[in-house]
Amino acid sequence: MKNLNHLNKIVTMKSLIFTACIFLVLTTMNGQEKEIKTLTSDGAWCWFSSPRAIYRHNGKPEIVTGWITKDGALEAGLLNLKNKTSQTQTITPKLEKDDHANPAFTELSDKDVLMVYTKHYDHKVRINRLSVDETKLNFSETKEHDIYDEAELKKYPYKRVTYANPFMLSKENNRIYCFGRWTGYKPNITWSDDAGESFVKSKVFITNIPYDGNNRPYVLYYSDGKSKIHILFTDGHPRNEPTNSVYYACYEKGAFWRADATKICDMNNIPFEPKDATVIYQADEENGRAWIYDIGTNKRGHPVVLYARYPYESSHLYHYAVYNGQKWIDNQICDAGGWFPQTPEGKKEPEPHYSAGMSLNPVKTNTVYLSRKINGVFEIEKRTTHDNGLTWDIEAITENSEFDNVRPVVPKNMKRRDTPVVLWMTNKKYIHYTNYETQINYLIDK
Repeated sequence: MKNLNHLNKIVTMKSLIFTACIFLVLTTMNGQEKEIKTLTSDGAWCWFSSPRAIYRHNGKPEIVTGWITKDGALEAGLLNLKNKTSQTQTITPKLEKDDHANPAFTELSDKDVLMVYTKHYDHKVRINRLSVDETKLNFSETKEHDIYDEAELKKYPYKRVTYANPFMLSKENNRIYCFGRWTGYKPNITWSDDAGESFVKSKVFITNIPYDGNNRPYVLYYSDGKSKIHILFTDGHPRNEPTNSVYYACYEKGAFWRADATKICDMNNIPFEPKDATVIYQADEENGRAWIYDIGTNKRGHPVVLYARYPYESSHLYHYAVYNGQKWIDNQICDAGGWFPQTPEGKKEPEPHYSAGMSLNPVKTNTVYLSRKINGVFEIEKRTTHDNGLTWDIEAITENSEFDNVRPVVPKNMKRRDTPVVLWMTNKKYIHYTNYETQINYLIDK
């Protein structure tokens, strides 16, 4: 009996040692998988100038991105994914102390990178170019473009340039389209046929009729880089629109199309109204107004979108919607908590619909990186679905953080051979889009 008890103790001890070893290996592997690094200790961005980050497909494993510092400098960043080193270039030391002024990027046919940006309240679109031959981060001097059309201003008398969203279409002879909230406080479109050297005067392409200068639709875009630009938009700002709904349209071959491939209008017949597009979510008082966070396409080329509903300002319900060729399949992901700005005590929050944000993996749109409140702090999660958002596998990216982690983004021109990377803001302070102290972190998600 003594020998048997002694044997049991030895077996138990070996089992404990084996379990501890397995735990140590898994912990080490987990640490390697989650090697979070800081790209810049001073940087912020909004989510309506996009793509905020892109891959360089010039034979180097690099990502180009950019941000606004707490003092209003516009900076570009270059991240090498192989050796995990980065470079920073100050484009202008005093652009605007406002995170709406972050730059957006597109890769041209010759692999040059075009950076496009505006101030929050600007009168011009600004462009810099990074040559494919540059081994270091060295964007060219800024070129300013006056995109206003006088005839268009008479019809839509509101002169303000905010946001930039550039995309190149290879099947349109590499034409570069750029979108923003410009003339009339409405979504505008302009384009360049000489690699960004010049642009045609911009046109309003979405507006309510009759025109209301106080109404401002918010828009997100995604392009396949070939022939299509997918468009996700709202009636306006959720603060001003009690039933702010979500719509979809697509640009291709000189026309705008609904999700079912029926035509909305040709380019020469713009603008169209939100109601002319495909309704993804019709807001009502019970389910709440909405705002939008990302758009992409699945393997079938069907649009996939991320948006939030606000039945209450303290409850931000993240949604994942997929068009299956006939209808939208719309499922709630989670309740992300309330807004992320740090409202001063005794003050009313001016931006109660600022969700912490979501981003799709562009080549695997069943994968979502999102930020939600956990134990009082906003954390980044990776979620994967295999049933159109009905259920999710969850993996923590950040845990037990001291500061909020918000506004994740995956580079939008990603190809299947590109290494997945997610970047996000970590907020030591974020009171307002003009009052912040934030940094940009990233994870190479192998």
